[in-house]
Amino acid sequence: MRLIGLTGSIGSGKSTVAQRLRELGVLVLDADEYAREGATALKAEICRAFPEVCREGAIDRAALGRRVFADPEARRRLEALLHPYVRRRMREETEKALSAGQKIVVHDIPLLFETGREADFAGVLVVAAPTELRKARVMARSGLSEAEFNARDQSQMPQEEKVRRATWVIWNDADQETLRERVDAWYREVAR
Repeated sequence: MRLIGLTGSIGSGKSTVAQRLRELGVLVLDADEYAREGATALKAEICRAFPEVCREGAIDRAALGRRVFADPEARRRLEALLHPYVRRRMREETEKALSAGQKIVVHDIPLLFETGREADFAGVLVVAAPTELRKARVMARSGLSEAEFNARDQSQMPQEEKVRRATWVIWNDADQETLRERVDAWYREVAR
């Protein structure tokens, strides 16, 4: 089995690339999905650490996002709670895939480089796009302000550094069909 990391800066199109890989039959494990699962499983711990973002025992995800992206120390505390859970779940699912004979497994991890995970993979695929295009996508899809986009983007490793450290880069600077063609070409290369 070939284990590949997938990452990209906010708004780069990483989720679109992951979806196309799924369409091609690749098992893609999404760290964000396991983080949402972990937030539910660890709700009591998160509410103890961040009582100001919990209402009637439920986490206000928008308030939590504002809190942790405005305060690097708060973000580190949240990551210390969630990251071990996410890693354990991804390891469990990877072991199942190995037992099932899966040829390629992709770990979709937004903070792959930031968490020092690149050595865990046979290679890392980075999805990249111009900053202004990423900003426009994020503001259109999620309603974040420009300041909120900038805070989230600046909380991650600069895109240029991700591209420098990548094994492969797919640029998402054109239309959806072009991106699809680029993903398909990458897949043909790695599936050989």
